[in-house]
Parts: sequence; C-alpha cells; structure tokens
Amino acid sequence: MEHQPAASIFLALQESALGHLMRSSPVMYPAAEILHIMGFVLLVGSIAALDLRLLGIGQTIAIQPLARLLLPLSRVGFIVAIAMGFLLFSADAAHVVGNPAFQAKLLLIAAALVNVAIAHVGPWRKLGTWQGEAPAGAKATALASLLLWLGALTAGRLIAYL
Repeated sequence: MEHQPAASIFLALQESALGHLMRSSPVMYPAAEILHIMGFVLLVGSIAALDLRLLGIGQTIAIQPLARLLLPLSRVGFIVAIAMGFLLFSADAAHVVGNPAFQAKLLLIAAALVNVAIAHVGPWRKLGTWQGEAPAGAKATALASLLLWLGALTAGRLIAYL
C-alpha cells in the first residue's frame, strides 16, 4: 500500500503526453536513445581520461589544463545523458522503475555524484599546488569515479535484460 503513491507518479508520467509521444513517435525514442548514448560517452569518456591521468597514466600531460578541458565536457555530457534518460524513462516509467538494473544505475550515479562532491571539496581544492603526480586523495576519488561511472554504464545496459 505505501508504494502506491510513488507507483502512481510513475504511471502518470508514463501515461502523460510525453510518455505517449515517446512511445508513438517513430523518431523521438530512437533520437533520445542516440543522444543519451552520446551524452554518456562524452561524460564517461572525459571523466575516464581525467581519472586515468590522476591515476598516473600519461604523466607528461599536465593535470590542470587537462581538467579545464575535460570537466566542462563531462558536465555537458551529464546534462544531455540525464535529459535524454528522462525522456526514455517516460516511455515505460511504471515498469522500468522496478527494474533492479535501473535501480542499481541510479544508485551508482548518486554515488558517483557524491564522489565528485568529495573530490571537489577535498583534494581538488588544492589542484594548483599539485606537482606532477596527483595526491593520494585525488587518486582514491579517481579510482572510485572510474568504478562508479563504469558500473552505472553497465547497469544501464542491463536494464534491457532484467
């Protein structure tokens, strides 16, 4: 009984004009899916490149200019992926919300965002003082970032199979 109000929200989204449009248009769902993939490629690709640099790969590349290039790209990718993900979700929200892979994906994204916050209030505050190699705290958040974002991608892909 206590889950009924939440379930009705997802059913309402699914049965909304947006949900109907996403299901009935021959263009909208595929376009949203393509843009969703492009968004997470931009997000995870840029973050993975930066994380790998923080973990010591490509030490000849300065971290600060690399971060200035890649972090804005990751933000754009995140916004596109979230916006398109919402459109995709609206097509079958009442069913997808109960999918364990979808739930894992949301949990992993939330954990990755917490990790971003920790990185930015922690080791990233002193980015200008880093000399070549990233400090241990930055390496720890980089490793967590890689694992969490790759986990979110994996869980997202498994939604279709669970």
